[in-house]
Amino acid sequence: MAFDQGLVDWIAEALEPVGAVTLRKMMGGATLYCDGTIFAIVAGDGVWFKSDAVSDAEWDAAGCTRFTFTMGDGRVDTMNYRKAPDDVYDDADAMRDWASLGIAAGLRNPSKKRAARKKRQAP
Repeated sequence: MAFDQGLVDWIAEALEPVGAVTLRKMMGGATLYCDGTIFAIVAGDGVWFKSDAVSDAEWDAAGCTRFTFTMGDGRVDTMNYRKAPDDVYDDADAMRDWASLGIAAGLRNPSKKRAARKKRQAP
């Protein structure tokens, strides 16, 4: 599955006041970071924001489904990412509002690599 580079560019433009958006290509999609904090994935023509127990209620209230994928053996699994509401695709304020939930979840639950790097750097 490929990802929409135009969508990534839009996200980076909308989040410019918040921080610098970078990406890492993964399995045909892209993982997005804001100032080094993972906050979203882009797959196909959609964006899914990172979620966690703290933000799940807000995502549920907005009807944002979880990211699912089919593994090689046919099993379907989910990840803690939620489908972005439709308004993020044409409203920069909505993009920043919803992305902020993903950024906050990323800050609460940093990636294992980032946490290990911080531990190694500690005096």
